[in-house]
Amino acid sequence: MKQSVLSLIPFLTACAGGAPEVIGIENGKLAPCPRSPNCVSSYAIDETHQIEPIAANLDQIEGELLKLNEANIVSMDRTYLHAEFTSRFMHYVDDVEFLFDQAAGLVHVRSASRVGYSDLGVNRKRIESIRRAVKS
Repeated sequence: MKQSVLSLIPFLTACAGGAPEVIGIENGKLAPCPRSPNCVSSYAIDETHQIEPIAANLDQIEGELLKLNEANIVSMDRTYLHAEFTSRFMHYVDDVEFLFDQAAGLVHVRSASRVGYSDLGVNRKRIESIRRAVKS
């Protein structure tokens, strides 16, 4: 029994996935989503991945992220914020990025799972939850 539990440890720690190569700002925008449905982006134009930007600023976004136990802010400057969200049970990591467009007064967003194919709508729900929180 002990050996079978120990054999699961590499699998469970691998669920987090390594840091993504495609992250950050490319040509003034957040990186595009992969083809898999486990990503949403305010720059995407297809229905599967598209989500509206958030009417907020990065200080408001940061304030909401600091209230969430599963969120860890990795980096932040005056226009960009990168956070990692870790699920409680399987410790899956999703990368969530925010890019402030000062001219429009909006925050563009990209939320993507590091591993797997489907996220069962988790990334979309997360962004909509953050949107509601900064509205109130």
